[in-house]
Amino acid sequence: MKRPNVLLITADQWRGDCLSATGHACVRTPNVDALAREGVLFRNHFAGAAPCSPARATLYTGLYQMNHRVCRNGSPLDRRFDNLALAARRAGYDPTLFGYTDTAPDPRELDRNDPHLETYEGLLPGFTARQLLPEHEKQWLSWLRSRGHRNAVSRDIHVPLGAARGEISAEPTAYSRQETQTAFLACEFIRWLGEQDAPWFAHVSFLRPHPPFSVPEPFGRMFKPDDGPEFSRAKSREIEEALHPYLSYSMPKNDKGSFIYGAEGSVSDWRAADFAAIRAIYYGMIAEVDAQLGRIWQALKDAGVWDDTIILFTSDHAEMMGDHWTLGKGGFFDGSYHIPLVIRDPKAAVRGHVVERFTSAADIFPTLCDSLGVETANHVDGRSLRSFIDHGDAIDWREAAFWEFDFRDIANGEAERHFGLKSNQCNLAVIRDERFKYVHFAALPPLLFDLKADPMELNNLAPDPAYAATRLEFAERLLSHRARHLDQTLAYTELTKEGRAGHAPALITHEKRPR
Repeated sequence: MKRPNVLLITADQWRGDCLSATGHACVRTPNVDALAREGVLFRNHFAGAAPCSPARATLYTGLYQMNHRVCRNGSPLDRRFDNLALAARRAGYDPTLFGYTDTAPDPRELDRNDPHLETYEGLLPGFTARQLLPEHEKQWLSWLRSRGHRNAVSRDIHVPLGAARGEISAEPTAYSRQETQTAFLACEFIRWLGEQDAPWFAHVSFLRPHPPFSVPEPFGRMFKPDDGPEFSRAKSREIEEALHPYLSYSMPKNDKGSFIYGAEGSVSDWRAADFAAIRAIYYGMIAEVDAQLGRIWQALKDAGVWDDTIILFTSDHAEMMGDHWTLGKGGFFDGSYHIPLVIRDPKAAVRGHVVERFTSAADIFPTLCDSLGVETANHVDGRSLRSFIDHGDAIDWREAAFWEFDFRDIANGEAERHFGLKSNQCNLAVIRDERFKYVHFAALPPLLFDLKADPMELNNLAPDPAYAATRLEFAERLLSHRARHLDQTLAYTELTKEGRAGHAPALITHEKRPR
């Protein structure tokens, strides 16, 4: 039986509610919607961690942060862990990357002078890199210069035409809609696609809608600042900061320059109108990525491989986008972790189905292994989604979402000094079902929200004696969840006089498989 092609697409920092297929108030995503009509849309899909490196470690390895231990951008990924690229190689593919994986290499196997130790934007083991595009974007800038943009020598190219450096502006950029970073990677993938004469595995890792928030016409003015749903936030940022010590620490530290190129100062200085203006640009950036997805869909059809290709579309983490008076990702609010997931397998019978169950980024790796007929080389925390893809539902599925966030600062120790904590105390874990959400900090006060009565997560019920039993219940659920997911790689194996009993992940060999 012919092996399928596999296309894994990630769009960085795309919120899970920003799909017209799920009823967003103004965002329209016709190409993601078209994929969902032919596949399965997972409405309650959540990242496993934030920011980029921890989130992608969960996506690529199927492990929760408590096991892969990538705590922040720059935390190395332990070389002993299996991942989706290595598994694809075992299935006979040469997995090829367009974009980036934000994987810091294990320093124990490198010389101290190796330049790979100077960046967190390394390559996930197992991938062949066809076109890298790290955050400095030099490859894209060079491409722009080849197209006549002589001023494309730095990321200043993101400052909109006529706007001052650091200004929030919906004016168009100097580069056109055919010249965005997204278009650049889409072009490279489509060109590579024309070279293929055997089953392939590709990962297209788009940078957008990750900031800086600027976009070419017509996307910059596609939405107005008053478009969209009501922001999920208190009446003032002061009220938000007072909710928890972590927020009073982290919110003022959020830097404008992380979102608007060249801006200076704290995000806390921006007003409600500023957040609304930025959100409108963000919506336009989503529309720009969706347009490029349409180009890819058409290229697959033109190449005659649309019905031979499994497509997974998702994000690494989400974006607060003005909710709770902040931007970016991290902390504990849903806005940072609720992400899209659409899977289309042309051979599956289920089409146009929407899954309401809680799913996790940790489920992607085991789903790919299941789809390709290979086993994982170690314990994984996620579960295969094939039952949803093939039958529309799954038996004995999880009843809650779970994610983690580690706010330690190994290089500078700022968080540790502020709270008077050790690095391994600077973390939180979240468990939330349809009704309640519990946030457990290792050494700070917990939080409890009633999501039915308080969907904006503004009223912390943890100190309320009336909710003591609920708080205890969720703390116990979280403890049990973590206990169940301690590394099980060899835990199901026992060596006896009769030999090995139980089962363990398959031993990886390097024998050539027959073609």
